Amino acid sequence: MDNRFYKPRPLGACPFRHSAVQVPPLLSNRPPARPLARPSGLRPVAAGVLALLASAALAQPSPTDPAHTPASDAPLTLHASPMLSESVPERSGQASIIYGEHISGRPDLETVIEGDAELRQPGFVLRSNRLTYDQTTDVVTANGDVRINSRGDRFTGVEGQIQVDAFEGFVLQPTYQLLANGGHGQGERLELLDRDRATVLSADYTTCRRGGPDWMPDWILRANRLELDQEDQVGRAEGAVLEFKGQPILPLPSMSFPLSDQRKSGWLPATVGLDNKSGLNLTLPYYWNIAPNRDATITPDVMLRRGVDVGGEFRYLENNYSGIVNAHYMPNDKLRDRDRWGYFVRHNGLYDTGISPIGGVGLGLSLNRVSDNNHWRDFTRKGLSLTTRLLANDGSLSWSKGDFALSARALKWQTLQDVTAPIVPPYDRLPQLTGRWAKVNDRGFDYSVEADYTRFRADRLLTNQPNADRSYLWGQLSRPFLRSWGFFTPKVQLHSAHYKFDGGLVGGANSASRTVPTVSLDGGLVFERDASYFGRAFRQTLEPRLMYVYTPYRNQNLIPNYDTGPYDFNFATIWSENAFAGHDRVVDNNLVTAGLTTRLLDPETGAEAIRLGVAQRYRFSPQQVVLPGGKPYARGLSDLMLGASINWNPQWSFDTVVQYNPDTHRSTRTTVHARYSPGKFRTLSVAYRNQRDLLSESVDVGWQWPLGDLVGRRGELGTTTSGGGGSCNGRWYGVGRLNYSLRDKKLVDAVVGLEYDAGCWIGRIVFEKLTSSVTSSTKRIMFQLEFVGLSRLGTNPLRSLRNNIPGYQYLRQETSTPSRFTAYD
Repeated sequence: MDNRFYKPRPLGACPFRHSAVQVPPLLSNRPPARPLARPSGLRPVAAGVLALLASAALAQPSPTDPAHTPASDAPLTLHASPMLSESVPERSGQASIIYGEHISGRPDLETVIEGDAELRQPGFVLRSNRLTYDQTTDVVTANGDVRINSRGDRFTGVEGQIQVDAFEGFVLQPTYQLLANGGHGQGERLELLDRDRATVLSADYTTCRRGGPDWMPDWILRANRLELDQEDQVGRAEGAVLEFKGQPILPLPSMSFPLSDQRKSGWLPATVGLDNKSGLNLTLPYYWNIAPNRDATITPDVMLRRGVDVGGEFRYLENNYSGIVNAHYMPNDKLRDRDRWGYFVRHNGLYDTGISPIGGVGLGLSLNRVSDNNHWRDFTRKGLSLTTRLLANDGSLSWSKGDFALSARALKWQTLQDVTAPIVPPYDRLPQLTGRWAKVNDRGFDYSVEADYTRFRADRLLTNQPNADRSYLWGQLSRPFLRSWGFFTPKVQLHSAHYKFDGGLVGGANSASRTVPTVSLDGGLVFERDASYFGRAFRQTLEPRLMYVYTPYRNQNLIPNYDTGPYDFNFATIWSENAFAGHDRVVDNNLVTAGLTTRLLDPETGAEAIRLGVAQRYRFSPQQVVLPGGKPYARGLSDLMLGASINWNPQWSFDTVVQYNPDTHRSTRTTVHARYSPGKFRTLSVAYRNQRDLLSESVDVGWQWPLGDLVGRRGELGTTTSGGGGSCNGRWYGVGRLNYSLRDKKLVDAVVGLEYDAGCWIGRIVFEKLTSSVTSSTKRIMFQLEFVGLSRLGTNPLRSLRNNIPGYQYLRQETSTPSRFTAYD
C-alpha cells in the first residue's frame, strides 16, 4: 500500500489532529496597500493583479516617456509583496485574497503566481508552488504541493485544476481529510463537483488516526469509486471491500455510510446472533428516513432453528402529537409449531377541538397484543421486557381547563399465563370516567373533589367474585401553615363508594355502599446549626416530624377487591393516611407516626452529604380492615424504619434502608446499596437485599472498569468525538452484572463481557443469561465490531449493558458537529 498519505506528522503523541495552518508572514515590514476599487468586468485574480499594478505605477517612470511605454500584449513580470490585493469577484460576490512571492502574466488573459502561491475566499483556501489563473475561463491550475481547505475539509495532491466560482475541477494523487467525522484517505484522482460534493477514484477511507512511518490503519474501506456528499452528509462507495487488521472481512459491491450523525435511508449493518432458543440468527434491517419527523425500520430476521420473522418500527413526531408503532410476524415458528405475531403502539397527543369554550383534548393510546402465552419468553427483543406477562390495551381521552379536569378511559388486559406460575388477571375497565376539581392556596386552603365511575369486567371463573360497576366520590380539605422553621397541616377527607354487582354476594346482596371519613394532623420542625466533621464544614439540620391519623372502622370485608393493593412499607408510605392504593378499601386508623431526620449540607452549594432518618408508628387500636388474605396489624408499635444515605463526594454513594421488627429483634427487610464512580467509564456497584417476608435474599454486583487500571496502565479512551476518538493505544474494559440468590444458591441473572476501544474501532463480546421462569432461562452471546464513523457489525449489546449495569456509559458519546474553524487555515 502507498504510504505517502499515512506519513506521521510531528504533532505530539497522537500525531493526527485538526490543526490550524498559519498564514505565511509578510516578507516586507511595510503594511499592505489599501485595496483599490475593482475594475468592472474583471475576474478575482485579474482584479488583484491590476490593483498591484496601480500601486506599483506610483514608483515607475511616467508612461508618457516612450522608452517606458509597454506594448499592450507584452508579458508582465513583477516581484511582489506576499499579499497582493483583495477584490470582490463579480460571479460569487465573495472577496478574494491572493499571496505569492513572484507574479507574471498578461492583463485580461492569464496570471501566474509562483512561490508559496495562495488564493483565499471565505471558507476556501488554495495553496500550491505555482498557480496559473486563466481569466477567460475562471480556471486556476495548480502545480506542485497542492493544498485545499474548503470549510475545514482538506485535500492535497501533486497537481490540479479548479474553476474558482463553480468550485469544479480535479486533483491528481489526492489525499483528503473530513472535518465532520475525522474520516480521511487517498486515491488516484479527486473530482470536485461543487463545494459540497466530491468523488475519489481508486479510493480508501478510514477514521483511524495516523501513526509511525510504517503505519497502517486498523480498518480501511477500499473502493473503486467513493462519493463524498457533505450536503446530505453521506458517503457512497462502489466496488468496496472492508479490511480489518489487513484482512478483507466484508465485500460490499455498493454501500453508503454517514459522514455525520444525521439520519439517512438505506440498509443498516447486518447483525449475527446466537442464543439457546433461536440458534444462529441473521438480521438485516432497512432504515427509511421518511421525513425529518418520521422514520421507519423494517427488520427481516432469519432464525436457523425457527424460521423467518419480519418486524418493523414506525416513529412520528408532530407539534401536538407523537408516537411509535412496533409489529412483527413469524409464519410457522418451528419452536411452537404455529404462527407468531405481536404489535405494540404508543401514541400521545393534544388536539384542538375548534370550540373555544372546550379548547384542546388529549388522546393517549397504549396497545399491546401478542399471539400466545409464550411470546414473552420467546421474543425478548420484540418490544417486551423479559418479565412482562400483563399486556395493557389502554386508550384515554382527557380534557382540562383551569381547576377542572375530565378523562374517559378504556382498558383491556391480555394475560400471558405460565402453568408453573399462574396469575389472576386484573380487571378490564370498560369504561372508566373520571372528573376532578382542585384548588391550591385559595385563601390559604387546599381542596379537591374527585368523582369516578368504572365498569369492571373479568372472567368470574378466574376471579371467583362478581363483576361490578363502581362509583366513588373522594373529597379532601387542608389548611397548610408553612414557616421557615416548620409546618403544620390539618386535613379532612371523605371517601364514599357505591357498588352494583352482576351477581349476588354472600347473603344475596346485589349492591353495597360505604362512606369513610379521615382526619389527620401533620407537623414538623427544622433546626439548623453550623458543624464540622472530619475537617469539613457543614450546615446540620435536625427535623422532627409527628403525624396523627384517625379513620373510623367501617366493615368492608364483603366488598370484592377490584383495583386495590397494599402499599410497600417504606419511608414514603409510613406518612400516608391509607395503607392501600386504590379505592376498594380504606383502612381504619387510630395511630401516630413519629420520625426524626438529620442532614449534613454543604454550606456553599446546599448539596446533601449525609441523611440519617428514623420513623415508627404506634397504633392505639388494632387494624381491622384488610384485603382478602391479608393480616391486620396489632395494637402497639410497628416495625422501625431506619435509613441512611451518604454522598460524601461525587465518587462515592451509599444508601441503606432497614425495616426492623422490635418483637423478633430481626430485620424484616434490608436493602444496602453502594456505588463507586471515580471517573468516566469507571463504576462499581454492590447491592444486598433481604426480604424475610418474601423469602428472598440476593446480592447484586455491577461494573464497568478499564482492565489496564488493574495492572497499573492508565489513560483515557472513549472521551473524544466520533471521528476516530481514543488514545494512541487501545484499552480493554470489563463490563457486567451478576445477580446471585443466596437462599437458592444459584445465579439468577448474568451479563458479563469485554469491550476494547482502539480509538477508531470498538470491539464488544457479551454473554447474557436472564431467567424467564422457575425452570428456564434465555442465554445468548453478542459480538460486535464498531468501526467509528462507518458502521457496526454483529449483535448490538449496548441496550443490554445500559439496562443492566447501573451507571454504564457508552464509550462513544454523541457530540456536536465541529466548527470549520477547528481546522482553520
